[in-house]
Amino acid sequence: MALSVLNIKSTNPKNGLVYKKGYSAFIKHLLVFVDLLLINLAIWLSYYIRFSSNPFIIPQSHFESLVIVSILTWVFVIYIFNIYAISRVQSWESIIWNIIKAILVHCLIFSLFILSVKGYYYSRYFIVLYYTLAGIFILIWRSIFVYSLKKYRLSGHNFRNIVVVGSNKASEKVNKFFKTDKSNGYRVKAFFTDNSDDSFNEVAPYMEEDRIYEYLGSNHIDEVYCTHPLTAVKKIRTLMSYCENNLIRFRYIPDFRALLYKNFNMEFYGNIPVLSVRDEPLENIENRILKRVFDICFSFFVLLFLLVLLFPIIAFAIKSTSNGPVFFTQLRSGKNNRFFLCYKFRTMTMNDSSDSKQAIKQDPRITKVGEFLRKTSLDELPQFMNVLIGNMSVVGPRPHMIAHTDEYKKTIDKFMIRHFAKPGITGWAQVNGFRGLTETPKKMIKRVRYDVWYIENWSFLLDIKIIFMTLFNLAKGEKNAF
Repeated sequence: MALSVLNIKSTNPKNGLVYKKGYSAFIKHLLVFVDLLLINLAIWLSYYIRFSSNPFIIPQSHFESLVIVSILTWVFVIYIFNIYAISRVQSWESIIWNIIKAILVHCLIFSLFILSVKGYYYSRYFIVLYYTLAGIFILIWRSIFVYSLKKYRLSGHNFRNIVVVGSNKASEKVNKFFKTDKSNGYRVKAFFTDNSDDSFNEVAPYMEEDRIYEYLGSNHIDEVYCTHPLTAVKKIRTLMSYCENNLIRFRYIPDFRALLYKNFNMEFYGNIPVLSVRDEPLENIENRILKRVFDICFSFFVLLFLLVLLFPIIAFAIKSTSNGPVFFTQLRSGKNNRFFLCYKFRTMTMNDSSDSKQAIKQDPRITKVGEFLRKTSLDELPQFMNVLIGNMSVVGPRPHMIAHTDEYKKTIDKFMIRHFAKPGITGWAQVNGFRGLTETPKKMIKRVRYDVWYIENWSFLLDIKIIFMTLFNLAKGEKNAF
């Protein structure tokens, strides 16, 4: 089924007609303007809530300078994090994360300014209130804006006309991606392929590839997505040259899946393209610092307000019901397969198989107190000392016994990938039902898949989500907790 030439008003500027102007500049200016407006609103509201009940009283002069510093700092942060970069396919999670990073850096610079001027008149309550209001205002505004923009695009505005060129699975996937979510503002106008297989007809109407230049010359197309294999160099260069000479953006999508069977990450060493078989967000120093700061704060809070209170009770219960130490320590595999001593409350009687045999349901080695500690996960509390030391994280792949690591790395494909990250007290596999005993290779394979997915898709918000899911699972009770 051939696609007929579409009659649309806007056509290629080479044909003498008007080229449709984009909205990117307007969107950026709007975002900057409203954000600065909300920051000013937050700082003035914070002042009146903290220092005055009369909104008509003019603040003292040092608060006027504070407003100026706040605005200039936000402009600086905008430049650093480039948070107004317009991307039609940017995830909501990345938008939120960029805003949070910007607010945290703004808070740091702002606090340094107050310390440098010895601003004793700026109360801590005022600063906390200011950033709370500013964060809430900006996040709500950005949520409304993104939602409104998507609805606006769904109604047929702020769109880009694109065509897809290629005769492989990659071109099918690209076409499906753009057709599935219209809120990104892309319209697939034609699908050029030499493959007349009916399976392509189910994806989109197509045209023979040799008619592409005729089509591009008589229709207004903003972008061309080409999925030809790298062997078709001449064909790719010809199409790219035509697009660039006719004000059409050319996008090339290389299909390496025949080699890698998965997503990959591309970096440039100078002008040398280098492919990594997986993306690891925690290789970014900023992400590692953020995760480590959170680990320290969270573990310190748990140790100070929970373990200190419960330790005497748990220690007494363990010692009064069985012989042996309060703590159980065991060598386990950590990041980069380095061994470390993992701490737990002892839940079993003293035995010689604890370093090789996993606990099973109704395990005779587990004491009555130990059974309760395992059911409630209180036996894991001492591992927050491991987090504070730095050989574990609050969230990450669960550490295994050395014997199990040696066993599984020989039988489970990609098992060792999970050691690219610090082990955690809880993890993505655990909150998805793969906690505790892995009595079959199939269960371990699934656990490894969840762990690898976590490593490749880490984000701060994902860690927070896993923590809340862990608490929810603990509240409702877990069948694998034994």
